[in-house]
Amino acid sequence: MAVGQVLEGNTQHRMDNSATSSPEKTSLESPLEDSTGCIDPEEIEADFEVRWDDHNDPANPQNRSKLHRWFIICVVSIGTFCVTYTSSVYTTTYDQIMNEFRCSETVATLGLTSFVCGLGLGPALLAPLSEFYGRRPIYLYSLAFFLIWLIPSAVAQNIQTMIIARFFNGLAGSAFLSVAGGTVRDLFARNELQAPMMVYSASPFLGPALGPLVGGFINQFTSWRWTFYTLMIWSGILLVCFIFFVPETYHPVLLREKAVRVRKETGNENFRAPIENANRTILDTVLLSMIRPFHLLYFEHMVLNLCLFSALLMGILYLFFGAFGVVFEGTHHFQLWQVGLTFLGIFVGMVVAVALDPLFSRNYNRLVQQREAAGGEPGGSEPEFRLPPAMLGAVLVPIGLFFFGWTSYKSVHWIVPLVGSGIFGMGEVLLFSGIFTFLVDAYPMYAASALAANSLVRSCFGATFPLFGNQMYEKLGYQWASSLLAFLSILMMPFPYIFYKYGKRIRANSRHAKS
Repeated sequence: MAVGQVLEGNTQHRMDNSATSSPEKTSLESPLEDSTGCIDPEEIEADFEVRWDDHNDPANPQNRSKLHRWFIICVVSIGTFCVTYTSSVYTTTYDQIMNEFRCSETVATLGLTSFVCGLGLGPALLAPLSEFYGRRPIYLYSLAFFLIWLIPSAVAQNIQTMIIARFFNGLAGSAFLSVAGGTVRDLFARNELQAPMMVYSASPFLGPALGPLVGGFINQFTSWRWTFYTLMIWSGILLVCFIFFVPETYHPVLLREKAVRVRKETGNENFRAPIENANRTILDTVLLSMIRPFHLLYFEHMVLNLCLFSALLMGILYLFFGAFGVVFEGTHHFQLWQVGLTFLGIFVGMVVAVALDPLFSRNYNRLVQQREAAGGEPGGSEPEFRLPPAMLGAVLVPIGLFFFGWTSYKSVHWIVPLVGSGIFGMGEVLLFSGIFTFLVDAYPMYAASALAANSLVRSCFGATFPLFGNQMYEKLGYQWASSLLAFLSILMMPFPYIFYKYGKRIRANSRHAKS
């Protein structure tokens, strides 16, 4: 992972701002090296280093038309949406699976847990591979294996097959949670990140919100196996879209391809791309990528606390997949398809959060202008300027949870708790978008590791919360169970505010963050 982190964090910024006119005559402005010693500067022939020709080099993905770049982001986000939809749509199959496989609800829930575990473990492997081979091969192979592992789920004859297939299904699909964020960075300059990152950040949560809604109709009126047949059709169409419409976007790999062309055209074997001077093997990089997320969680308090906050929200979201059934079936006697429709509240809240992006973009530009007026560099920014969405989301989440919990009485119309769930969904997307963008901006050399750490912690919570959610709601009651979750979110609420105010001071003392 170190190769990609160095190139994305240091080299790419120089590439975008350098004014070299041709690959025949380039130079290094500073040693290309990180703390791992991944690249030896002495091995690089400065006069033959291949970089982008200038700001307008057509081979640079950031110079593609805005429409094309947004089209790629939409396809990648739909892929992420499909994977996370797959995680939650399974929850609507419980009743049929329990009857057919003669297992308990807890055992049936293990199919959800194993999928989320796969989502959490995959990034440590797939992220570094994408930094050797590029984004496109990882997307294609991962999506192909994702499709393949849907087949044993669809034809399973016992719960053991289902649980194992679901794990590998999640492992393959995790590419979209570990690599897609890099695609956003590849295609958009730093000052353009806000809107595409908001869209991408929303897709992992819109999927879980719509999974029970669609799955409720499928499993109410047909066999549970059609849940997986429809997923096979969807992922097959997606695979075709990726094959024909999603090109390679990873800058170091594109520069390597450019270096190959230059060597072929000139006959001079001295021309090299920075990534070709890496002295680490794939195994070394994979092992490092497995260690570094834990390293960041241990040494970087900002990473740890923000990851715990986002993990708590993910755990609550997955807990709701069972809790909504308990609440609305027990209180309002809803059928399965009606319970699925209750997730429209969360979905609408998430859509509203995405629609607020122009407001936060204007606020971000205002903060940048204030920094310039105070003597900062033109166009300069601070990672903390990415946190206002998270600050608002941190307030909305407990409000939504309290609202949902204390309106879950039979005497209260069912639409009222849905409003509370919508407030929760809105706060969740705002929090995640703010946290994701802050981590990418604050840890540019280690962005992939920071996001992998976030994915790992989130998946741990998302995998375990559904195992006790139903029991908690039945034992504590609908009101106090939701209140307990709200109190936990209140404990985490100050962190976005603390890091907004003191983040720059904390980064100055960090060994990994941008100072």
